[in-house]
Amino acid sequence: MKPILVLQHVPHETLGTIETALSEAELPFEYLELFRGITSRPDLSQSAGMVVLGGPMNVDQTVEFPFLAPEVDWIREAIDRGLPVLGVCLGSQLIAKALGAAVRPNGIKEIGWYPLRLTAEAQQDRLLNGCDRDLTVFQWHGDTFDLPAGAVQLARSELCENQAFRYGANTYAFQFHIEVTARMIDTWLDEPENRREVAALDTIDPQSIRNRTPEEMPALESLSSRVFRRFAAMA
Repeated sequence: MKPILVLQHVPHETLGTIETALSEAELPFEYLELFRGITSRPDLSQSAGMVVLGGPMNVDQTVEFPFLAPEVDWIREAIDRGLPVLGVCLGSQLIAKALGAAVRPNGIKEIGWYPLRLTAEAQQDRLLNGCDRDLTVFQWHGDTFDLPAGAVQLARSELCENQAFRYGANTYAFQFHIEVTARMIDTWLDEPENRREVAALDTIDPQSIRNRTPEEMPALESLSSRVFRRFAAMA
């Protein structure tokens, strides 16, 4: 069976509960650890799908992170092949860029737990149908994307208009993190680069995020299980 290719930008941002869904479906997956350097172009004819994970960089930092430019080409190839493609946070922004849309600062950073509203179109979507329209999700981003031409908006929030979209039948971009576990959130809050980012923001309290996590995780786990099992079925 062909594996799902996972594009990983930093060691601490992993599949999380996406891995659970893939394992339950008995789908193999393999990480391409881009932070270790690029050795060769992946052969996407040998992939069953693609997951593009998050990271602290922005899509245009191609000098500091030279893997970003070819990665956009790989994402576009996966989309053109019709593979199931899922992008999370930075991954969603890279998908938007691969589809010709602008990626820019959001104006305010969302870090922690935030409300989200699904669009009417999401109620008919193969991943999101049947989900509550008003959700609380985990966020960690400062940039956002414009909707690519032909994309269907699936979610928005008060602080960020474009939170999710579908392109065609098989490509999904989620600005938010429903893949996180409680342990991942703790790890992210303890990561030195992340700690510096949060320390520079008067509006973000790491301890408040930790305190709220046990309350929010059951609903997030239920949501992620439903969505990612459906994504796994696409592959």
